[in-house]
Amino acid sequence: MPAGDPQRTWFPEMLEILRARWHADLPFAKLIELREELDTILHRVRAERHIRPPMIRCSRCGHIGEAAEPDVTVRAMILSLDRFGMAPPEQVKVLEKRWAAHRKQNGLDLYGKAAEPAAKTEAPTCAHSVVAPG
Repeated sequence: MPAGDPQRTWFPEMLEILRARWHADLPFAKLIELREELDTILHRVRAERHIRPPMIRCSRCGHIGEAAEPDVTVRAMILSLDRFGMAPPEQVKVLEKRWAAHRKQNGLDLYGKAAEPAAKTEAPTCAHSVVAPG
């Protein structure tokens, strides 16, 4: 994959940190801190290398524009342990299930932060079609 691929999420410098800091008994609080560090690195690398998100077409309205910037979620980080050979698949599967239970029990979002209550909306709208008040 080219270094400037707009869909790329895992860069070598991120994997080095993950390899150095990961161990099987890492508590969830430390796992969340590691995710935050990797996410910060991801955004810094993409900005320094001027890597823009891929272009997409909205399935609702047909608008063509940049996709949202990628983020590192706790689950993505857990799954990357198997993908990049840092942990055996069985261990990753157990950790993924433990994370899902921990997340639900503690009301956490995908990033390990307190989840915001879902706002009630009447009809979903496209974020790019919202016009700012003038």
